[in-house]
Amino acid sequence: MQEQSKSPGNVVWKRFKKNYFAMFGLAVVVITFLLAVFSYLFIPDKSKFANQMCLQASMLSPGSCIDFLTVKPIGNHEKNNIADFFGGKEETYQLIPITRFRFQNDSVFYQELGNEDAKWQSVACENLISSDKSDLDKYITTKCYLLGTDKFGRDVFSRLILASRVSIAVGFIAVFISLIIGITLGALAGYYRGLVDSIITWLVNVVWSIPTLLLVVAITLALGKGFVQVFIAVGLTMWVEVTRLVRGQFFSLREAQFVEAGRSFGFKNSRIIFKHILPNVLGPVIVIAASNFASAILLEAGLSFLGLGAQPPMPSWGMMIKENYGYIVVDAAYLAIAPGVAIAILVMAFTFLGNGLRDAFDVKQSMN
Repeated sequence: MQEQSKSPGNVVWKRFKKNYFAMFGLAVVVITFLLAVFSYLFIPDKSKFANQMCLQASMLSPGSCIDFLTVKPIGNHEKNNIADFFGGKEETYQLIPITRFRFQNDSVFYQELGNEDAKWQSVACENLISSDKSDLDKYITTKCYLLGTDKFGRDVFSRLILASRVSIAVGFIAVFISLIIGITLGALAGYYRGLVDSIITWLVNVVWSIPTLLLVVAITLALGKGFVQVFIAVGLTMWVEVTRLVRGQFFSLREAQFVEAGRSFGFKNSRIIFKHILPNVLGPVIVIAASNFASAILLEAGLSFLGLGAQPPMPSWGMMIKENYGYIVVDAAYLAIAPGVAIAILVMAFTFLGNGLRDAFDVKQSMN
């Protein structure tokens, strides 16, 4: 039992737990991931992309609540519980923001929000969700906006939570692409050396010499605007660091005794690379993957701010900053500050997580 407690995995986890900043980063990453996957369990706006607009309710301050008159569904909507749970529901009801209402005969008369000086408007009770006058909850809906609304009357809190999906998705896919390319090229260069190493090193130096953001923008323009294009563009610019790291690790391990033993047994080079050397370099690779995750989030936010990332109506933190940065000098600065704070917290969390993993995998530290 004592040997099991001293296994490499337990030792790494024991070191990691001692770093409170790393544990904080891990907690933030896990919470953000859960919010991204199960967003529609937490957000008030259940519409697709949290894009339910109400121009009369635009630029409401945080904590504002208004009443809506709920009119019967528009068109037909086939209910799909799984799709609606993960992707939101199509808008099937017409919501009319009101300030006052009263019943008269078989109609409901109301004054619309922002148009209180105009004549009262009416809608037949048969067009409401319920014609039962005693059941107010069926046709009067009260909505409260925790972080207010933007210029289109959309719930800022809902879009802020849902936008975490873009950052998490781009981070995962981009890091996965960079690891596949970087590990493959780094392993080939470090193991075979010679001409293979010279070609791969030349390619690394060429890509390394180009500014990252400029290269991402160039790839995005070549592939076109869109969500999938961001995955590819960011992933194709982050493999250089992985390649350099893996190449250096293979240089030092290819002459190790266990590698020489594998050659003496007649093992193929592919088996030595992927089954013997590669598992010994996964520690540093995990560390740089966490660092690249933070970089991918920043790159995606920058692309969305420039209009090259996720396209409307899909919410993105960078796009939210772009749409609302003009309000920083007025009394609605929170519209741009909130997504900026979200980006800063998530990037800081991955930075702490990467630093904690680096210290945990450091073989120079004490085993206690």
